[in-house]
Amino acid sequence: MARPQMLKLPEVLEEIGMSRAAFYRMRARGQAPRTRKLPNGQVRVSRSDLDAWWERCEERFA
Repeated sequence: MARPQMLKLPEVLEEIGMSRAAFYRMRARGQAPRTRKLPNGQVRVSRSDLDAWWERCEERFA
C-alpha cells in the first residue's frame, strides 16, 4: 500500500490562496483541513485530507 502524499504547509497555503495566519485562525475554529504535526514541529496535510476539505467547502457553499 502506498503512503499518502503529505504536503508541506506552504504548498497547502499556495493551493488554497490563504495566508499562514488565516490558516491557523481557521484551524483553531476547526474549519481547516486535518493537519499532522511532525516531531520536528513542521505541519503536514495529506493530499486526501485536503481534497476532502475542498469537497466539504464545495458542498457547504454550493
